[in-house]
Amino acid sequence: QVQLVESGGGSVQAGDSLKLSCTASGRTFSGIAVGWFRQAPGKGREFVAAISWNIHSTNYAESVEGRFTISRDNAKNMAYLQMNSLTPEDTAVYYCAADVIDIAHTEANEYDLWGRGTQVTVSS
Repeated sequence: QVQLVESGGGSVQAGDSLKLSCTASGRTFSGIAVGWFRQAPGKGREFVAAISWNIHSTNYAESVEGRFTISRDNAKNMAYLQMNSLTPEDTAVYYCAADVIDIAHTEANEYDLWGRGTQVTVSS
């Protein structure tokens, strides 16, 4: 069974950085787009960033533009989300998602496969 697995979450102070990782077990990321979403307590799932297979297309939420960077290493079958200058408003469960249609979609319903999430907690 294909699964996405996120890692790298944790508890940090405001201003710190974290790097999240995502990999797929049971398949490769070949030819598919990868997105990162997050869900804070009591809120809906929110788009964070997405990247196409060929890395020529990326999208970012306005709230993270300039602070977060999405990347991928197709040879290693990994996708990443580098998060800098974290604030308490970034506290959420972060999910990795895969879209078999290789477009860096911003809508959650475009994604076909989801990980279980990794918790990021930022304290002031």
